[in-house]
Amino acid sequence: MKKIGHFINGAEVDGTTGRYSDVFNPATGEVQAHLAVASADEVNDAVAKAAAAQEAWGATNPQKRGRVMMAMVQLMNRDMDKLAEALSREHGKTIPDAKGDLQRGLEVIEYCIGAPQMLKGDYTDNAGPGIDMYSMRQPLGVVASIMPFNFPAMMPLWHVGPALACGNSVVLKPSERDPSVPMMLAELFVEAGLPEGCFQVVNGDKEAVDTLLDNETIMGVSFVGSTPIAQYIYARATANGKRAQCFGGAKNHMIIMPDADIDQAADALIGAGFGAAGERCMAISVAVPVGEETADRLIDALVPRVEKLRVAPYTDGNDVDYGPVVTGEAKQRILGLINSGVEQGAKLVVDNRDFSLQGYENGFFVGPHLFDNVTTDMDIYTQEIFGPVLSVVRAKTYEEAIGMAMDHEYGNGTAIYTRDGDTARDFAHRINIGMVGINVPIPVPLAYHTFGGWKKSMFGDLNQHGPDSFKFYTRTKTVTSRWPSGIKEGGEFNFKAMD
Repeated sequence: MKKIGHFINGAEVDGTTGRYSDVFNPATGEVQAHLAVASADEVNDAVAKAAAAQEAWGATNPQKRGRVMMAMVQLMNRDMDKLAEALSREHGKTIPDAKGDLQRGLEVIEYCIGAPQMLKGDYTDNAGPGIDMYSMRQPLGVVASIMPFNFPAMMPLWHVGPALACGNSVVLKPSERDPSVPMMLAELFVEAGLPEGCFQVVNGDKEAVDTLLDNETIMGVSFVGSTPIAQYIYARATANGKRAQCFGGAKNHMIIMPDADIDQAADALIGAGFGAAGERCMAISVAVPVGEETADRLIDALVPRVEKLRVAPYTDGNDVDYGPVVTGEAKQRILGLINSGVEQGAKLVVDNRDFSLQGYENGFFVGPHLFDNVTTDMDIYTQEIFGPVLSVVRAKTYEEAIGMAMDHEYGNGTAIYTRDGDTARDFAHRINIGMVGINVPIPVPLAYHTFGGWKKSMFGDLNQHGPDSFKFYTRTKTVTSRWPSGIKEGGEFNFKAMD
């Protein structure tokens, strides 16, 4: 059985605790690897070694750090197929989805090539008599990234890339469910020229997380996951004096106006609601058609599309729509919420609770499900399902529809489908949600903008990637400088004036 350790000072090392967790093949339900679980001592040792490497890396000029990012882009493109296969094998998503995961992470690394531009300070000449004033952006030191299972390449790269480009060392704690790709990325960074020790990977559980949160050397913490854990990490990190950005759950609504192109909206909902088995923080899980006629037309368009979705392991080729969910526990939780929706009175229009795939009966597959007549008090509406389940909530008016999205505790992403520019503009300006799509179902900003939600979807002041990431991973130092003149009239130098 394959064993996965930690990545310390430029190489994979075995764990020393004798504790291991199982890494499953989601398609078969079989254990495919044993993952070392780090102790507090192992985590603290990784942090100490990261700190030892950081001083020289932080003093390296930004151009050289940018060249490491440039080399990383080339290496990731070289190994794209190998990385995608490893990602799919542990996560379960299709190869095209895995490559999309890698590509969106790669785009942030491309953005980080511009580190010299992003790290420029400000300068004021003659702020006062003989006084100049300037600011500089300096790295925090050692930072920690605690990342989720659903994007094992993209999410680490979104945080590790900017942190390294700013001159920090990083200790990454990836998800224990799919750890191989983060380990492979660490190897590629070293091959790209990153000094050993600047990027450490420690695999583990809550003990490892709490150790990172309590370690005095860690100056900043980034986290992506569920809202309860985001709140916990944010509270503990900030109580320990650390800078923190913690991104939580989502319940993303798409409003479909009566004037929308229903076929276009239905196609968008299929991709946004069921892609990657719904295991996306930006998945559309709630469709809100405005008016009964719009709702009926939407259901008529959705049903055949949902029924045609092909669910299979990634090894079945590129025509697979989505694969298994990540664990057996995730599958049971999803099915439990589906059952609660039926019990609470929603209409299960497409029911695949008995879905089973021949030859993969023990895999973690969940068939696609479509609900109609969902109400805002039902569990399937209030909770983040994180599975292939789309709920249709009918609204009588635009005001009722926008109110649903605005009243929900989560505020990650949202979308509207309409042909009316005034409605779209009103929606974009009024909605209290961080990322907005207008006739775009998954409005994930590109790398040179920032990604982040509002309300209980995000804790902290600065978002992921884009300009915010360079602000998060640096602190500003402002220098006020005065050099008294030692020159007398007539050109004679006055040494006494320099005393």
